[in-house]
Amino acid sequence: MDTKKRILTGDRTTGKLHLGHYVGSLQSRVELQDEYDEFILLADVQALTTHFAEPSLINSSIYDVAMDNLSVGLDPEKVTIVQQSQVSSIAELTIFYSMLVTVNQLRHNPTIKTEAKNYGYADLTYGFLGYPVSQTADITFCNADLVPVGEDQVPHIELARKIVRKFNELYGTSIVEPQVKLSKVGRLSGLDGNAKMGKSMGNAIYLSDSPQAVWERVRNAVTDPARITVKIPGHPEICNVYKYHCVFNQGEVSNIGEMCKNAAIGCVACKKLLNGALNALLDPIREKRHYYEEHRNEVRDLIISGTAKANAVGNANLQDIKEKMHVII
Repeated sequence: MDTKKRILTGDRTTGKLHLGHYVGSLQSRVELQDEYDEFILLADVQALTTHFAEPSLINSSIYDVAMDNLSVGLDPEKVTIVQQSQVSSIAELTIFYSMLVTVNQLRHNPTIKTEAKNYGYADLTYGFLGYPVSQTADITFCNADLVPVGEDQVPHIELARKIVRKFNELYGTSIVEPQVKLSKVGRLSGLDGNAKMGKSMGNAIYLSDSPQAVWERVRNAVTDPARITVKIPGHPEICNVYKYHCVFNQGEVSNIGEMCKNAAIGCVACKKLLNGALNALLDPIREKRHYYEEHRNEVRDLIISGTAKANAVGNANLQDIKEKMHVII
């Protein structure tokens, strides 16, 4: 009998994944795949909350997100890749859970308020406002024990725990109350100086970017504004490029920081070192991705088989839940 705890994680299918996704979640997924039973959700329903008018983007992104996950080293024999919209138990649980959550709870959710502000939404759709309810169904359809998230997603998981607790008390069900597994690395800032690297901000380095595209982004990165010439000592603690060295070039970061402070290295040379470190990371990822791009049907089969497994797990759990709710006659 498999006694591994189950992890539910995933990505919205709104485009290819970038370095922020890699340090925030993808890297840990690879590290945890032997220890846990991992379900990787291709969250196409959640993508519709903000991209409902772009169905072709969501369709292509289902493949892109799956390929990005596989390219970083996730083993299709060890993880289960699931297309969210094709798991009926998620949709049904979303409806059941929505009966227990007030509109005020959703409106006051800090993540919802932040996301609404980021997208410039003054009037929220039912689907956007209900995102945390849908996410609770994502987590619990397979009775996931752990959900790896960043700090900004913790309010969603806390609400999910409250929903599960209330549901179990009301109906006598035994749905697992999910635990948070915080990401080890904080949010990756944009090289343009923005506090966040994001698809919608145009400041992302994608895992599938060519070496030329990576260099273009690094070359234009914002550095210490006081360093007008190489001769002026720098302040690495305020430099975006140095922050990336801290994450992606840890073996050299102390030396680079000292050289910057002592005016022994210029910004262009520093950027070239970062570019080398980033491409050393991305080269094997690009190579694997090329394989999957050439074997698109293999990716499709993995998604279909993983979704079939998810449906089997979800339907069995839902049957028990419906019996406890007395909605089966």
